[in-house]
Amino acid sequence: MTRRIYITGAAGTGVSSLGRALAQRLHVSHADVDDSYWCEDEPPFVTRRPKPARRSCLLDQRGTGGWVMSGCLEGWGEDLIEEADLFVFLMVPTPIRIDRLLRRERHDYGRRILPGGDMHRSHERLISWAARYDDPDFAGRNMYRQEAWLDRQTTPVLRMGGTLPLLRLVDQVMAHKAIRRTYA
Repeated sequence: MTRRIYITGAAGTGVSSLGRALAQRLHVSHADVDDSYWCEDEPPFVTRRPKPARRSCLLDQRGTGGWVMSGCLEGWGEDLIEEADLFVFLMVPTPIRIDRLLRRERHDYGRRILPGGDMHRSHERLISWAARYDDPDFAGRNMYRQEAWLDRQTTPVLRMGGTLPLLRLVDQVMAHKAIRRTYA
């Protein structure tokens, strides 16, 4: 049987990590929206791919059959997840998310994110953008719009706290009835 899971949440909730781990457990492909959303520039995360190219990349990443897709498709790619068996919405308090993002950025880019570095401005924009997720008036992606979008879906939604150890999160998703039903 095919298994198709879409995982979403704010930046720093662990959406990509859970996506990779679930895909490995299920022996299916993993497609991460960020890998398709941004052009492979240097410095990274500067140029957005046009929507048709993003969609094509995501379809290539997920392949045929079962898949796990992680990231944010609301507003431009909802049809790519119409066949999902389950949506997973990860939630993590903002201070923890920001700390995770800062640690990840320092690990991945080091001095490049410091003042004077070629990624300093994009790093500052990322942290500022991510910190506004809880603001209902924020024009960018925010928790209130994402929750409203999830409430309109017919696919089952599993809301989870993303501070648990990764393997426990994987086990919780695997225990959901929508996955047990399709997992062979």
